[in-house]
Amino acid sequence: MKILVANLGSTSFKYRLFDMQTEEQLARGGVERIGAEQSDCFVEVSGNRSELTLHVPDHSVAVRQCLEQLTDPDQGCLTDASEVAAIGFKAVHGGRFSGVQKVTHEVLDAMEEMSGVAPAHNPPYISAMRQLADKLPEIPLVAAFETGYHLTIPARNRNYAIPREWAEQFHIQKWGFHGASHRYIAGRMSQLMGREDLRVISCHLGGSSSLCASRNGQSVATTMGMSPQSGLPHNNRVGDFDVFALPVILEKTGLTLDEVLETLAGQSGLAGVSGTSGDCRDLEEAAATGSADAQLGLELFISETRRHLGGLLVELGGADVIVFTGGIGENGKDIRSNVCADLSSLGVELCDTANASVDGETRISSEQSKCEIWVVPTNEEIVVARQTQAILEGK
Repeated sequence: MKILVANLGSTSFKYRLFDMQTEEQLARGGVERIGAEQSDCFVEVSGNRSELTLHVPDHSVAVRQCLEQLTDPDQGCLTDASEVAAIGFKAVHGGRFSGVQKVTHEVLDAMEEMSGVAPAHNPPYISAMRQLADKLPEIPLVAAFETGYHLTIPARNRNYAIPREWAEQFHIQKWGFHGASHRYIAGRMSQLMGREDLRVISCHLGGSSSLCASRNGQSVATTMGMSPQSGLPHNNRVGDFDVFALPVILEKTGLTLDEVLETLAGQSGLAGVSGTSGDCRDLEEAAATGSADAQLGLELFISETRRHLGGLLVELGGADVIVFTGGIGENGKDIRSNVCADLSSLGVELCDTANASVDGETRISSEQSKCEIWVVPTNEEIVVARQTQAILEGK
């Protein structure tokens, strides 16, 4: 069985193709600038990359173009497009639908209900899924929602302190996100450490960031709440924020509520604090040349990560392993060092030498550390591929 895993943006389509018999990645590719006069398409098979430029008006045409490249007799890896058993989507928020779902009108309607909560994610997925269901009905579509991994979180960690009827009628709760990444890390650490009974804290740090506490391979707490804008400060999304500041902003700025929410979701986070970039690499470079605002952004991000890390350590009663993943988690040696600084009394101690020379899956804790610390590249796509295969097989 071959599964195509899709990652969508409003003007982009990126994918990986897996042979599920071996879980080998056969190809990767995508289309950028969908809807523009000229779109950029690429496919990479066995390390060989081919590119072309043409007009791709919508996501359904993007998928067709990708299938054409994959079945190209000279450069592709498929004999026929019918070899693709399904397209699996790393979908974000389905509200009343979670877990893994075959894409139906009901599922799409539920996603639409949550578009205001996930404005950067749900609309492009909904649009693309509707196009594909209409124009490529022969290919089953499966949505693997990021919220699915967090369905095991107990009620005490899931509920907000709001009237019960709001929670029950409007699905207002701490849903959690980055589920595919946290699921992968929990499973991978069980393999690496040869144990199923692990207490794992996975730190997915990147353009969008969250921490998750897993026990025995199940999520028990996470930092994101109702929306992907919550929890840690993100590159351009606010993170945790006191809602009672909203009336002050509305009154003082004269902006509408929609305008304020747009700012909080797209012009805040580390970019808002620094006044320049939300990319930690840019902030580290600017801080090194004396930018106090860039330094503040870095310190705020590290402080919030440590605050949430401490809470998850208490929730688990200690951790067997802390894992850094995501773009920052995998590459930000100074971020990792600062997050773990002065935690030896909690059994968390970094090895500076190992931390400075990470290459792929690497243990970076000292020999004295009671809690192992690892850097592990995540693989959200293989998780979605496995989930897609399972639902096709009725599991």
